[in-house]
Amino acid sequence: MSGTWLHMSATALGREIGAGRINPVDLVEAHLDAIAAHPLTERIFARVTPDRARAEAVAAASRQRTGQRRSLLDGVPLSWKDLFDSAGIATEAGSALLRNRVPKRDAEVLATATAQGSVCLGKTHMSELAFSGLGLNPVTATPPSINDENAVSGGSSSGAAASVAFGLAPAAIGSDTGGSVRIPAAWNDLVGLKTTHGRISLKGTVPLCERFDTVGPLAHTVEDCAQILALLEGSRPADLDGAGLAGVRLAMLETVALTDLRDRPAEGFEDAAARLSGAGARIEKLQAPEVAEALHLAGILFTAEGYAIWREVIEAAPQKMFPRILERFRSGAEVSAVDYIAGWRRLEQLRAQWAARTAGYDAVILPTSPILPPDSGRLMTDDAYYVSENLLALRNTRIGNLFGLCALTLPTGQPSCGIMLMAAPMAEERLLRLGAAAQRALG
Repeated sequence: MSGTWLHMSATALGREIGAGRINPVDLVEAHLDAIAAHPLTERIFARVTPDRARAEAVAAASRQRTGQRRSLLDGVPLSWKDLFDSAGIATEAGSALLRNRVPKRDAEVLATATAQGSVCLGKTHMSELAFSGLGLNPVTATPPSINDENAVSGGSSSGAAASVAFGLAPAAIGSDTGGSVRIPAAWNDLVGLKTTHGRISLKGTVPLCERFDTVGPLAHTVEDCAQILALLEGSRPADLDGAGLAGVRLAMLETVALTDLRDRPAEGFEDAAARLSGAGARIEKLQAPEVAEALHLAGILFTAEGYAIWREVIEAAPQKMFPRILERFRSGAEVSAVDYIAGWRRLEQLRAQWAARTAGYDAVILPTSPILPPDSGRLMTDDAYYVSENLLALRNTRIGNLFGLCALTLPTGQPSCGIMLMAAPMAEERLLRLGAAAQRALG
């Protein structure tokens, strides 16, 4: 039976544990065995934490026997992106600049999840300092895509997505600053939730841009994401019962989001939108000029903050960095304080415009990414290819970050192609209900 556990959703495993049909100790051993045996493990996990995982599983098994389970996911193992501090375990954020950095305590979100009964399998590889949507990292490792082992898995939560897609973890915890949960989720046929900035604690999380950084799950189902959100917060999960699409009003964003789509992402999105419509959703086309202006501000706001946070560390040993990521960070030095402050003031105005324009819709839909996972070897040798794919990868997802929204990506059925639903800030529960209904419609 343990072989089938590797392909079950986190919530399905949690229910089996609750019913006494799966022992958390056996479950964690099955995953540790799978990790040890998998030929791509070194490209997916930065480090595995078997001692911690076993101890947490033993405690979960004891709680199950005595009727003291703390959550539906008590005893379910998760992988964690290597930017969440873990006590006594190296946390290096995919960078040689942080090699052998060992925190003394867990990140607050990891501590909260552990208190709710989750089991930490280990830390997954990621883009260097989380500053790339591709997942290419020649400094540590480049995780593969589930649909093409020669392609990148998407960044920056690259190993997080691969750990779930390859059956090495039931679900994973990543971060999303410009699309870093949703891109790898989409490129690996998973569900990914970008939470609203400020909803989940960032204390003890290695930062990229603190005004945009968010924490979120990558999993097999929307229900998994709802349960994991509650796990990360120590709160009650969203009620998904009875969710449907009848009478739901969706806006299909046309501004920027539908331009330069490659054939397969376009086909996947069009088919998914048709199925949502067929299930009862009313879809209306939406033009939003503020999207283009907000995206123009991204280069100012993201790079300036990222370089301000990391400048001293980077310039102490720039030779340790992948040159393309180093160049991207250093571009932040060219942004003046005046332009940065003016940029944020203008973005707040654009956010107000967006909120007014979309207030009558339940969600806005768009393709998660306009492209498929690029070939990792070609990214290393073809400069023009790297530039074009890097620019397009995060273009659509970044809209959600710039406007401060929560967002959910779902598989469309077309390999490595996702459809994204964006909703108002702090509306995760409503978005998850809508997502559950959409996932059923998409099959």
